[in-house]
Amino acid sequence: MILTALAAGSQHGYGIITDVKAISAGRVQLKAGTLYAALERLRADKLIEVDREEIVDSRLRRYYRLTPSGGALLAIEAIRLQSNAHVAISRLKPVVGLLT
Repeated sequence: MILTALAAGSQHGYGIITDVKAISAGRVQLKAGTLYAALERLRADKLIEVDREEIVDSRLRRYYRLTPSGGALLAIEAIRLQSNAHVAISRLKPVVGLLT
């Protein structure tokens, strides 16, 4: 979800938190500690990088962006999920009859 949020462009931590909540329709609500630990792992894996930093109200605001590797991984994962969903829907159609 973090990579998906950053696919729209660079964002700072709070922006990522609110975007993830919005794109998940409220199902995913990241806490700051969880987010920043995940951001550090994604940076270590070179899937995201710092875009820029600025000082706002005497606090450092760091913006993150997707790297080409992060974009490629997100695309692969999106295709995998889409494929899995397609199989699930095709198997449910005869059983449920509601998914047309």
